[in-house]
Amino acid sequence: MIDTHTHLYAEEFDTDRTEVIQRAIDKGVTHFFLPAIDSGSHASMLALEREYPDKVFAMMGLHPCYVQPETWEKELEIVQKYLDERAFCAIGEIGIDLYWDKSTLEIQTKAFEWQIDQAITRDLPIVIHSRDSFDEIFEVLERKKHPKLRGIFHCFSGNLAQAKQAINLGFSLGIGGVVTFKNGKIDQFLNEIPLEKIVLETDSPYLAPVPFRGKRNESAYLDLVLGKLVDIYQQDYSSIEKQTTYNALKIFGMVSIQD
Repeated sequence: MIDTHTHLYAEEFDTDRTEVIQRAIDKGVTHFFLPAIDSGSHASMLALEREYPDKVFAMMGLHPCYVQPETWEKELEIVQKYLDERAFCAIGEIGIDLYWDKSTLEIQTKAFEWQIDQAITRDLPIVIHSRDSFDEIFEVLERKKHPKLRGIFHCFSGNLAQAKQAINLGFSLGIGGVVTFKNGKIDQFLNEIPLEKIVLETDSPYLAPVPFRGKRNESAYLDLVLGKLVDIYQQDYSSIEKQTTYNALKIFGMVSIQD
């Protein structure tokens, strides 16, 4: 299994990070992909990547909730500096969030577009944060259409039409704990989405799956997400595990690692 989206460097894991990672490995998780947030957490994220160089892979980007009027341009300068200095597996997590603050939509959109341009130029996938903002996200993606524009809609929680639109734009869906929620709704239509367009994620320490909902999430719980997909797709565990692993490695340009 591959956790395509986990904040393992977050302070919620400061007391037992090693044990958390080992529990996930024991459950069969082979790769952990870390989305960037802002410059305040880059050091801890990159330190974790150095500690587990064959298992942990960092992205680079500016999270939309951290696009603030006073700092966003400076933050993007830092992103560009990192991208110029070394390789990353993706640009993320980026996008638009209208749940917390609608007043920054204009600069969130500018930051999103700039980071998409970076991804296209560098031939990297993007990982999209799209909370309460599917229409705005799709508008940008339509405007920025390009053969190299691809990636993951992280923590997908939209409807069937939005899922199909995301796929038509060249993206896969990141499925995590929400698929186990009674009010999550995506379990009602997910079997209409090709398994080839699905990747697993936890978004830990957030959005823990049932029966751990409301508690700290961790990558070891990825098997609960996969188990729900077994019910939804009516396929055996190992075939879904193999397909979603291949999907993730392909997106991040690492298929040869599996081979």
